[in-house]
Amino acid sequence: MPDPSAQPADATAELIAELTTRHLTIAVAESLTGGLLVAELVRIPGASVVVRGGVVAYDSALKRSLLQVDSSVLNVYGPVHADVAKQMASGVRTLLAVNEVRADVGVSTTGVAGPGPDGSHPAGTVFIGLSTGTGSWAIPLQLDGDRTEIRTETVRQAIVAVRALIAQRDAE
Repeated sequence: MPDPSAQPADATAELIAELTTRHLTIAVAESLTGGLLVAELVRIPGASVVVRGGVVAYDSALKRSLLQVDSSVLNVYGPVHADVAKQMASGVRTLLAVNEVRADVGVSTTGVAGPGPDGSHPAGTVFIGLSTGTGSWAIPLQLDGDRTEIRTETVRQAIVAVRALIAQRDAE
């Protein structure tokens, strides 16, 4: 029988602890989550040791100018695309470098929170970008729910994705 007094696991606290133990830093680039992801990370006491900061680049022009997302990718595919997510994650590692040292991990969110579609992308179309010194990846998601639920689930999935990336990195 489960212990009713046991606290539920806090994936964000566990992520911050893992980053701290491994002496890794993280930088965040957000679009559809509008700052929720970095707010979730800094909710944890001691996060300042590992969280470099976050950038909300809601406008595609900022994705291009701040995060160095390739103009041709934005022009051809728009802001809701796997390559945009990857480039945002990579770009934020550089943008939030400290003493010319890039963040170890970059994570990004881009997509359509709704309530309706954006062009050909239905609400719930999301890409989470991940970047380290060894490469960049995108995780496509198709989420259900209202705007708040989609944004909240995107944050949860981003935390899970970064934890999995760190675990994979340790296994290599």
